[in-house]
Amino acid sequence: MIGGFKSVISRKLIALIAGNKQESRREWLLNSSKKAGAANSNNTTNQFWQQHNQQIELWSPQVIQQKIDYIHHNPVEAGFVENDYEYLHSSAKDYFNIKGLVKVIID
Repeated sequence: MIGGFKSVISRKLIALIAGNKQESRREWLLNSSKKAGAANSNNTTNQFWQQHNQQIELWSPQVIQQKIDYIHHNPVEAGFVENDYEYLHSSAKDYFNIKGLVKVIID
């Protein structure tokens, strides 16, 4: 099921990127996906997703919070922002009582 999802979405994303002349990273994104696809015998043209995926059982509130914290911290690790709540498309804002773009229900 995940493979089918990734296949459909990647084709649509590549087409959207290729068709968007205003995207400043368009050539870089297309070249990167072609290069990754050429290096992988499972693909014929482009590779958009990483090949591995590992399911993680969310078996306790502590594990769920750990994964949420990890996701929120990714833009900080990448150097996009200094604080996780500063990232525009992050739900971390809601954990600081700031209304973000993502609708979050915190119990």
